[in-house]
Amino acid sequence: MTYLALIRHGETEWNAQRRLQGSSDIPLNDTGRVQARGAADALAGRTWDLLVSSPLSRASETADIIGAQLGIERSAAYRDLAERHLGEAEGITDYEAFDRWPHGRYPDIEPKPSVARRGLRAIDDLARRHPGSAIIAVTHGGVIRAVLDSIRSARSPRIRNAGISTLSHDGQRWTVHSINGVDLMPRHATS
Repeated sequence: MTYLALIRHGETEWNAQRRLQGSSDIPLNDTGRVQARGAADALAGRTWDLLVSSPLSRASETADIIGAQLGIERSAAYRDLAERHLGEAEGITDYEAFDRWPHGRYPDIEPKPSVARRGLRAIDDLARRHPGSAIIAVTHGGVIRAVLDSIRSARSPRIRNAGISTLSHDGQRWTVHSINGVDLMPRHATS
């Protein structure tokens, strides 16, 4: 069984300003660094074999902070884990984007199915190359949601900064166990 923790990067100034980042390379702010340390604390209860990230600096710095705290070095940056390109909406606030394109179809936006395909390709590659490993992958909210929605065939909630979502791969398929740290598996009642 391969175990995967998908983690959204910590906060950036554009997150704080509610600006759409997409594939723009915006660095973490101080709050984001604190959030990354908090994610590392939440992950400290198990041994991790591999740490990877998106190539964008907000994800790679989050991964490096987590790795420093857990004693594991980031070994790779996967282009397929980079955030969705939001086209002409990148850099404007979500309110401005809604005002210009209330239907949400921004000019030149990367289609969500494309984001899901490449995100799944990245995690499938990790599971294939590292079977039976415990893997941390630091990426972006849009990628995580697209992957989770595809696996679950259901809409997932917004992914929080430094939110941890967990999955496992049994050699055949992925199972989602938690989103943003909230357990999805049914609990059995005790008598």
